[in-house]
Formats: sequence, C-alpha cells, structure tokens
Amino acid sequence: MYIFAFCLYIYTYMTKRFRHKIIKEVLQANEINSQDMLLKILTEKGFELTQATLSRDIKELKVVKAPTSKGTYIYQLPEAKVTTSEESPLSSFGFVGIEFSGQLAIIKTRPGYAMAIAGEIDNKASKYILGTVAGDDTILIIPKENVSREEVIASLSTFIPNIE
Repeated sequence: MYIFAFCLYIYTYMTKRFRHKIIKEVLQANEINSQDMLLKILTEKGFELTQATLSRDIKELKVVKAPTSKGTYIYQLPEAKVTTSEESPLSSFGFVGIEFSGQLAIIKTRPGYAMAIAGEIDNKASKYILGTVAGDDTILIIPKENVSREEVIASLSTFIPNIE
C-alpha cells in the first residue's frame, strides 16, 4: 500500500512539473487571454486537468494578466519581458506616480497595469523591496527594514525611468 501511495505521489509530482513546463512554453509562444484558452491548448496537448487545477498552476507559476499595447490583456510569466509597441518596459508605460507614507510606498498606475508592474518590482528590486500587493491601478510597496525612500526610488529607477 505504501509503495502504491509513493508511486502515485511521484507520478503526480512529475506530471505537475511537466505540465508547468508546458504551460510556460505555451505562454511564451502564444498570446493567451483567458484560462479557457489555455485549458483548451493544454487539453489538445493531451493533458487532463480541471479549471481548478489550472487556476492553481497559474497561481504557483505566479502568472499575471498584463495589458498589451493593443488594449487587451494576456497571461505573462513573471520573468517575461512585457513591452508596449514602442518596445519600452511596461513599467515606464503604465507608471503614473509614487507617494510615501512612513516607510510604505504607493505606486499609482494606469488601469490594469498594477499586477504586471508589481511582478517586475518583485523580480528586479528584491534587494530593497520585501514585497508588493497589487490591485488594478495601485501597488503597495513594502520596503525591507532600514531601507530609505531614496534607496527605494533608486532601485525602482533602474526599470521605471520616469520615477522621481
């Protein structure tokens, strides 16, 4: 009985890892704008999974829905380079402003850009930023202990060129 349970665990783990690999490949090669579209592609590739499983996979892979220069939204991996039609970073296109309250900072973005920009911040400014919380057009930035406002701005300015 234990051997069966162990084998089932290994099979499930390996299947999940392989499915995550394929999801990444699909997102990198296609403009996926809905979970239904992604589920259909995965089903065509031979995967048997539910919407709930796909939703968990998306969360585990930290996939975000990012706006495009066409005004639509597509699923993007957090490390993906999302660009506008001018090939500038999404953060410089979607960024509106930043304000501080004590140690915390709030970034205002164009509607729909907050999650993608928060993903950029989490990936590129982790030396100074502990984490972010994003809504539709607002990002809460939580700096690490004893990090100054100037250090936060300097770390963000490396990929948000118009931040002051």
